[in-house]
Amino acid sequence: MSSTSARFYPSKLFARTRRRKGTEVLIETFIRKQLRLKAHTVTKVEETEEFMVVYIDRLGRRLLRCGVCRQRCQEVHDLRREREWRDLSMRKLPLKLCYRPRRVECPRCGVRVEDFPWAEPWARVTTALAHAVATLARELSWQGTARQYGLNWKSVATIVKRAVEYGLRHRARPPVHAIGIDEVSRRKGQVYLTVVYDLERRVLLWVGEDRTEEAVKKFFSEEMGRRRCRTLQVVCMDMWAAYAKLVREHAPHAQILFDRFHIVKHLNEAVEEVRRSEMRRLSAQEKVPFKRSRWLLLKNPWNLTSDQKERLSTLVRWNTPIVRAYYLKESFQLFWEYRRPSRAEQHLQKWMNSAMRSRLDPFKKFVRMLRSHLDGILPWTKLRLSNGAVEGMNNKIKSVSHRSFGFRSAKNFIAAIYHCCARLPLPVER
Repeated sequence: MSSTSARFYPSKLFARTRRRKGTEVLIETFIRKQLRLKAHTVTKVEETEEFMVVYIDRLGRRLLRCGVCRQRCQEVHDLRREREWRDLSMRKLPLKLCYRPRRVECPRCGVRVEDFPWAEPWARVTTALAHAVATLARELSWQGTARQYGLNWKSVATIVKRAVEYGLRHRARPPVHAIGIDEVSRRKGQVYLTVVYDLERRVLLWVGEDRTEEAVKKFFSEEMGRRRCRTLQVVCMDMWAAYAKLVREHAPHAQILFDRFHIVKHLNEAVEEVRRSEMRRLSAQEKVPFKRSRWLLLKNPWNLTSDQKERLSTLVRWNTPIVRAYYLKESFQLFWEYRRPSRAEQHLQKWMNSAMRSRLDPFKKFVRMLRSHLDGILPWTKLRLSNGAVEGMNNKIKSVSHRSFGFRSAKNFIAAIYHCCARLPLPVER
């Protein structure tokens, strides 16, 4: 027989000789028990250079199950052409299952293809291989996972999408009290996804395809529903008007809290804008003390090194707009330490009056933004919540995108995010 032709695998998989009693296991029996076949049996096992091929057939006249409702059926309608399924490798050879499926006459569903105990309907891989692929796909890219199991990346994408659909249907759905809403960039060109995070359980709840009002509305109407929206108590977000409008419409009892991270981001942008405008105005000699001072001014004082502290103490002796901007930034940060709302509001009002008198246009713009969003800023003193966990989740989402070198389709990217970040249960092996 040539090397390329198939040959029958030895009938004995394991053979151990003991002094009193020998134990022999047929490979057909071993595979049948591993696949948990009841109405089917393994008829033949062949080994080629690339695969180990397992042939399966119906066992006698045992009753088969309907592929839709899984009810036992008395009659077989017809016999279909042979199909193949990929299974986990046995030693170094990938396993391939071959079987001619039957169509059964189900009293409830009519004529349907039978249920396969080793695979899902229309799947080309077994449930055991699908579970292994889905587990590895949480750590590697789809291309790397496909290379590991000798599959096409599109097969891995299909397995992951089915796992995500199963996980979304079977995941726990306890009441949600505090959520964080943020956006994450999908690709260049201001293209975003919206992510919603449970701040209490620290788990991803929902991913939307855009950051528009219509896109985010699906979270409140489809994912949460009217009844679950009533349990919302706090919604932490940035100052995007579309988010606030949807919260007031679908969860009017929830308290809107604007994220501390985004407020400080706007404050730092005001400081940087003052620094840039002054650097353009100063002469070459006057610029020398303020060169390479961007991060020196934006950094928290307790994070400064000894050299940076010494240089900063030299800079603040100058009476320039840059120094005034730095003092305004540091005095605003005291707001986050207050515990009493009245004292916090008093401090904020004094600070806004000082900023309006500072003759710094970026700070005047920042004050106007604060005054229009005070109802979502002052509750910080009692709630003490931020979107820090959401920002951490955004970094994990970016790592999912980077290890795959990006996703062309938003649906594939969303499926990968759910699969890696939402802690969804994987399909149970049958």
